[in-house]
Amino acid sequence: MKIAIIDYGAGNTKSVYYAFKRLGADVEITSDKVKIKEADGVVFPGVGHATQAMTVLKESKLDVLISELKQPVLGICLGMQLLAAYSEEGNQKGLGIIDSRVKRFETNLKVPQIGWNLLKTGTNRLFEGLNADSYVYFVHTYYLPKNEYSISLAEYGVEFSAAIQIENYYGCQFHPEKSGEIGERILLNFIKICESYQR
Repeated sequence: MKIAIIDYGAGNTKSVYYAFKRLGADVEITSDKVKIKEADGVVFPGVGHATQAMTVLKESKLDVLISELKQPVLGICLGMQLLAAYSEEGNQKGLGIIDSRVKRFETNLKVPQIGWNLLKTGTNRLFEGLNADSYVYFVHTYYLPKNEYSISLAEYGVEFSAAIQIENYYGCQFHPEKSGEIGERILLNFIKICESYQR
């Protein structure tokens, strides 16, 4: 069972890699389209600016590949936001997998949100074994509003999507690789989802 982490210059790639390695996963950082397509699971990480990220993805044609993947895909932070149709960050078109718009926080609270926040989870497989009072680590200025694909919510001046799922695509606005035991459990659950994937 192989997990591919998409390499497109995102800032948190190595920390995501080591988080999966600690869980015993067979994981590789790669921009090779064949390796990504043949992997049992794909992680789409991201720290940075939406426009810069989409420029790199388009130049390498990874934007097309990501949109066509059939195995479980986990977008993290900017990786989750880029699954949306549009982001206010740079007025940037996203991959359009989620029909929603990423917005900038407009709140009296400090922006970006940096730190631990309560995760309101449902019954999705990504959150199996978590308690109702689980806290995870966020670093973001933009957010995906609550929508029909939200599987977890958090609140920072406004209620927003902490995690989403649409078909084989999952997304976490928070950083599971920086969220201690809770984050490890979420990554382990994703590994289990990938193990059950049948081509």
